[in-house]
Amino acid sequence: MLNTELLLAYGASQVEFPVGHSIFSAGEKPGYYYQILEGRVKLNHETEDGKEFIQNILSSGQSVCELLLFIEEPYPVNAVVLNNCRVLRLPKVRFFDILKDHPELSMMINKFLSERLYHKFLMLQNNASLDPVVRLRGVLTYLKSFTPEQTQYVYQIPLTRKQLAAITGLRVETVIRAIKKMETRNMLKIEDHKIFV
Repeated sequence: MLNTELLLAYGASQVEFPVGHSIFSAGEKPGYYYQILEGRVKLNHETEDGKEFIQNILSSGQSVCELLLFIEEPYPVNAVVLNNCRVLRLPKVRFFDILKDHPELSMMINKFLSERLYHKFLMLQNNASLDPVVRLRGVLTYLKSFTPEQTQYVYQIPLTRKQLAAITGLRVETVIRAIKKMETRNMLKIEDHKIFV
C-alpha cells in the first residue's frame, strides 16, 4: 500500500514472524503500522463457544488493521501468521508524520479504507443470507476486489474450504456443496482443487 522506501526512510523496521505467531492480539492497543512484505496473515477472533471466525486473510503488499491507528480502541481481532512472514513495522507517531508530510497519501488511504468498508458492508449483507451460495459469492467477490485483474476465472482464491467456512460461518461440508453448485452455475471454476473466480 505505502512505498517501502518511504516507510524505511521514516524508521520502519523489518520484522520476521514464524508460522502461527501473532503479530498482535485482540485487546492490545494499536501502536504500529504494519505492512506485509512477504507471507499471509489471518485476522480472526473466537466466538463465545470457541469457534474460530476469520475476518480476513491478508497477503504481500497489504497493510494490517491500519484503520485502528486513527481511533483509540483496542484491536478487535488477532493477526496470526499463516506462513513465514516479513512485515514492515512503523511506530504510529511516525505513520502520522508520513501523512502530515505527504497529504496525498492521506487521500489515498481514505480511498482505500472507503473501498474496504464498502466491500465489508456487502459481505455483511451477504453473510446475513441463509443461502450458502450468496454468502460465498460475497466473500469471493470481496477477496477478488483487492486485485486489479477482474477477468473471470483469473483470480485464484487463496483460502481453503475450511477457511471459507470460518469466514462465512458455514460448515465445511456446506461450503463444499455450495462451491460445486456455484461451479455448475459458472460462478467459479475449479482446477486441481483450487478455486478461480
